[in-house]
Amino acid sequence: MPQLDTSTWFTTIISSMISLFILFQLKISTQSFPTPPSPKTLAIKKTKNPWELKWTKIYFPPSSPQQ
Repeated sequence: MPQLDTSTWFTTIISSMISLFILFQLKISTQSFPTPPSPKTLAIKKTKNPWELKWTKIYFPPSSPQQ
């Protein structure tokens, strides 16, 4: 049974990978992608709420008992 000559495999694999890389780069570079959407400026209207006009005190329960 003859031996399989693998001396050219490295060259074959590397050259095919390079050619596939170039091919895919050319295919991708010819495609046109849509431009990303530009941010829209929104006018935020601040409304006055009745509870924002008067001061309210918030009571927190004590986390540990006072000594």
